[in-house]
Amino acid sequence: MPTPLPLEGVKVFDATQGVAGPHSTMLLAQHGAEVTKLEPLDGDWGRTLGKTYGDQCAHSVVFNRGKKSLAMDMKNKAAQEVAFKLASEADVVVESFRPGVMARFGIGYEQVKAVNPEVIYLSVTGFGQDGPYNRLPVTDSVIQAFSGWMSINRDTSGTPQRIGMIAIDVMTGLYAYQAISSALLRKFRFGKGAYIDCSLMQSAAAFQSAKVMEHHLEGGAPQVLYVPVGTMQTADGFINVTAMREHHYVSLCKVLGREELADDPRYNAREKRIEREAELMPIVRAEFMKRTTAEWAEALTEAGVMNAPVSTYDRFLADEHVKAVESVAWLEHPGMPGALPVSNVPGLPKVGSDEALDTAPHIGEHSREILLREGWTPGQVEELVAAGAVGEMTETTAEAAE
Repeated sequence: MPTPLPLEGVKVFDATQGVAGPHSTMLLAQHGAEVTKLEPLDGDWGRTLGKTYGDQCAHSVVFNRGKKSLAMDMKNKAAQEVAFKLASEADVVVESFRPGVMARFGIGYEQVKAVNPEVIYLSVTGFGQDGPYNRLPVTDSVIQAFSGWMSINRDTSGTPQRIGMIAIDVMTGLYAYQAISSALLRKFRFGKGAYIDCSLMQSAAAFQSAKVMEHHLEGGAPQVLYVPVGTMQTADGFINVTAMREHHYVSLCKVLGREELADDPRYNAREKRIEREAELMPIVRAEFMKRTTAEWAEALTEAGVMNAPVSTYDRFLADEHVKAVESVAWLEHPGMPGALPVSNVPGLPKVGSDEALDTAPHIGEHSREILLREGWTPGQVEELVAAGAVGEMTETTAEAAE
């Protein structure tokens, strides 16, 4: 692992739940930042996304690696005082509450900025801090629908469909991380703090910028980028094929055994194929039904036509290239069954190089450690725990951790 990591010494107060905020702070942690994860006594609700294993699930493990957990009841005044001290001494504060909630806890941006003018403070919400929708509850699929995303992802009947993963939450985490990283550079160079409003809606809009512009320029019906392209059904499955340039199209026609289509005056130029997509694609699709996916993949690859069989996660994990480039590492994680596949992130140290960075905390696992480190005495910590302001890892999660 390269040392020092670029964000070593940076303190992050992470008051986020779910995926978007935790993703951004996980990336900060993986780059060396000291991330204190504030969560309720019963845990971040992101721990319950899908099948659970004790107080963890796949999402909580992936998006909380490298952090330390402090469990507190934020309705408790003593907990709010603890949170304010931690936030006011942090380089970065990230939160994902509804607008105004952090201020009610006494740790809003203006309150923290008053004692820490150089703080970088990022808020993750569904629709942002302002506007008529700023207080509406949001899920990933709600923003997929609202942002137009589903309109470009339709099934064969034309019904708009959501992507089967929380894609907008994940990309929002990436946008949040890049915004924080740039703000940190400005902070270190010029001593300037920042407030960053990072919403799922705006992240979805930014990600789809080119498609939104196409829609506007072409009257709501943008042309395809090129033809033929798409997922083809084969005799035993599916394969995705891209004939992006002229020589790709000519080679595809040869592989299909339909050389005449290459010179056919109706289809012998990109613009003609786009214009006649509705009549050309059924011809192409019919040919793909005649052989297996493996046969097509071998023939297309040999001819230099870009393609990929439509895979499953099992096949992806077993693929020789994925293994050769160490795209995925297999790790044991406390409380989780067996070895887990953890994807390496470009630019980060390889998973498995540092156990502390590879592990996601249990609820309140580090509550006592964090408070003692930040100046509270053992007696004061005991009082906070006894008062219900602070929670620690329970026997159940401790057993799971073993």
